[in-house]
Amino acid sequence: MSRDEREDTTIYKVVVNHDGQYSIWPADRENALGWNDAGKQGTKAECLAYIEEVWTDRRPPHLRNKMEATAKTQESDESEKSDDE
Repeated sequence: MSRDEREDTTIYKVVVNHDGQYSIWPADRENALGWNDAGKQGTKAECLAYIEEVWTDRRPPHLRNKMEATAKTQESDESEKSDDE
């Protein structure tokens, strides 16, 4: 029997780190340092589907915050320019 033919019966848990990155771990294993339970357990497919649903922005928080601040500054600058015209 090949590895692909065996059914994966492992129960997984979804974990998340301080950067908001998600992963899955076997539920019976202790979390690696810096990773916390996200509150979802199930089959591999169920856990991956959950991650797809909740992890909608894969940019690190510092980059996301910087890009949002830049966008707000640009919007403010454009608003001021249109007020001057």
